[in-house]
Amino acid sequence: MSPEGEDKIRSAFAHKDWNDIKAQNSWHIFKIMSEFVEGFEKMSKIGPCVSIFGSARTRPENHYYKMAEEIAFKLVKEGYGIISGGGPGIMEAANKGAQKGGGKSVGLNIALPFEQKHNDYIDRDKNISFDYFFVRKTIFLKYSQGFIAMPGGFGTLDELFESLTLVQTNKIAQFPVVLVGSEYWGGLIEWMKSVVLNQQHNINEADLNLFKIVDTADDAVKHIVDFYSKYLLKPNF
Repeated sequence: MSPEGEDKIRSAFAHKDWNDIKAQNSWHIFKIMSEFVEGFEKMSKIGPCVSIFGSARTRPENHYYKMAEEIAFKLVKEGYGIISGGGPGIMEAANKGAQKGGGKSVGLNIALPFEQKHNDYIDRDKNISFDYFFVRKTIFLKYSQGFIAMPGGFGTLDELFESLTLVQTNKIAQFPVVLVGSEYWGGLIEWMKSVVLNQQHNINEADLNLFKIVDTADDAVKHIVDFYSKYLLKPNF
C-alpha cells in the first residue's frame, strides 16, 4: 500500500468530535450538489448520445483505439453525440472520432492515476470534471442512449455492470449495450454462462440478451441504429 493510502486509513480512524463530522459532511453535500447541477446544466440540451468506455492505457497504435475512433465517427454521422470519460486511451479515441465527424464530443473527466488530464478532442463547452464517481456515472446514464464497451479494466467493468444492473432491475429504460471484441470479452461471457447462470443460477438466461458482442465498427454502430429504428428516443430517467 502507498503512503498516501496508509494516511487515508489513519485519517478515517482518527478521533473526530461532532462539530468536525458535521462540518465535513455538510461541505461534502454542497460539493456533491454542485457537481450534479453543473452536469445537468451542461448536458440538458445535449441531444441523443452514445457513451464509449474503455481503457485509459490503450495506445493510439492499438487496434481497439482505431476501432473506437471509427465507431465514434460513424455514430456522429448517424446523428449521435459521443460521451467518453474524458481521459486518454479509448476515451481519447472516442472524442477524436466524434470531432473528426463533426459531432458533439463530451468528456466526463475524473482525476485518476492513469488519467492526469482531459484529452484534446473534447468540445470546450462539454468538458466536465468530477471528484465523485457516483455523480459522474449518474450523468453517463442519464444522458446516454447506448453504451459501447471497448476492452478496459476495472473502471470499464464497473460501468458495464452498473448499466446492465440498472436495466435488469428496470431502474432505467432498456438501451443497447455493445461489447466490442469477442476475443477480449469471450472468457467473461463464457464464465457468466457456465458459472453464474448454469451452476449458481444467479442470473436468468434472458439477462444475457441485455448486451451484444461484436467484432467490427460497422456491427457496433448497426446495433445502436437498429435498436432505435424500432423505438422512440427518450431520456433514461
